[in-house]
Amino acid sequence: MKALEPADREFLGLVARAAFSNPFTDEYEQLLAQIAGGAPLADRWNEQLHRLAAAGVTDFRPFSGEDRDLLRYAFLYEIYHRYMTAFDELIAEQIAAGERSVPVPFANKAFALFSRRGFTAEEARRYFAILFQIRRAYYFIDRSLIGRSACMKELRRRLWNNVFTYDIRRYESHLWNRLEDFSTLLLGETGTGKGTAAAAIGRSGFIPFDVKKGCFAESFMRSFVALNLSQFPETLIESELFGHRKGAFTGAVEDHPGALARCSPYGAIFLDEIGDLSVPVQIKLLQVLQERTFTPVGSHEKLRFRGRVIAATNKPLDQLRATGQFRDDFYYRLCSDIITVPPLRQRIWEDRRELDDLLASILQRLTGTAALPVELPVDYPWPGNVRELEQAIRRILLTREYRGDLRVVAPDLCAQLQAGVAAGTLDADALLAGYCRLLYEWHGTYEEVARRTNLDRRTVKAYLEKKFPIGGHGETA
Repeated sequence: MKALEPADREFLGLVARAAFSNPFTDEYEQLLAQIAGGAPLADRWNEQLHRLAAAGVTDFRPFSGEDRDLLRYAFLYEIYHRYMTAFDELIAEQIAAGERSVPVPFANKAFALFSRRGFTAEEARRYFAILFQIRRAYYFIDRSLIGRSACMKELRRRLWNNVFTYDIRRYESHLWNRLEDFSTLLLGETGTGKGTAAAAIGRSGFIPFDVKKGCFAESFMRSFVALNLSQFPETLIESELFGHRKGAFTGAVEDHPGALARCSPYGAIFLDEIGDLSVPVQIKLLQVLQERTFTPVGSHEKLRFRGRVIAATNKPLDQLRATGQFRDDFYYRLCSDIITVPPLRQRIWEDRRELDDLLASILQRLTGTAALPVELPVDYPWPGNVRELEQAIRRILLTREYRGDLRVVAPDLCAQLQAGVAAGTLDADALLAGYCRLLYEWHGTYEEVARRTNLDRRTVKAYLEKKFPIGGHGETA
């Protein structure tokens, strides 16, 4: 068996680590810098490929052990970057085509390269689908959820892990076709972008490639079904979720497939405002999550549900669970992963440039240019978050001004904390109480506050029950 040169082994070790790192982390950027070694990354990588080719290293099969694994990873990295631009063009074409799966003209060339590198035909089909999935996930997470603040960087990191897990090697070995039983709960205030985060997950699932048809088995534009539960009256919720048969009730003049039936086996269903569901419907959805089956209204036939469940709410689940409005068993079936979408005020507080980035992005989408002069309110807390910001920009474009929400907005807690620290009027107990309150407003659960503060849940609850003094003037919030 052949063996790699020590220098090649060291370089390919860095490449393998980069190939399986979360691209939305500092570690990934550091690895890319190490690989580049001060030169343009593409030049450094091409130089290494030419060096391997000159040494006759073009196929991983003559190697064994660690060297074999390193070359497999390196060749996957090579194929991904060789077809990255083609993948991006395919994504744009598929978005334009909608639910019709478009042909992939470069697939045969890619499969030929897989074969030359030592992959079997079956491995090539699977890895080709995973590489396209990786590019889709990056596309939707990176372009849909912009922002340079620390909390947005953390959100993008969490969304990537939600799709591929924290170790993509484990994903590609064992979980690429088994994530349907991993539910996700998105928390956050109204207007923060929970629907956008859900769509990024739902359109980034694994979709196999159909060699005979020359396209993927399904369009990723069909793989995401969204349902806002708050917009339906209680009497219609079950029909919208589970569907109904003709004659099931007055007005049911034909069969109706519900959202669960429309959900793709390669995608996800997004249940927005899950906190508004009644307990009886929670029980029926719990059965779907546990047994993966459901029955349309007016039918005795059990149908199979395939796909992931993503749920979201802007309501405090701790309070709903404490009062029995949200069942604990339902919560525990939804919480394979809990991700909080941060409010706009937190994003701006962490990085003032966040507002400029969002303004430019929204203007570009609305007008085709980011250069139009727009004056936004100064030191405004944006209680409606990004949704309010978008409407504010529209109003300014129409009327030249936006004065903000006319409701009385509570004093911004970040500003209160900053004022207290600047004035030196907060003791450690008050500071921690204020910080716990701030985290709870942002993330909505005792558990997340406890994780971030390294406190136990009971201590967090005790701090949240305390009053927080504002700026040393005897006021409380």
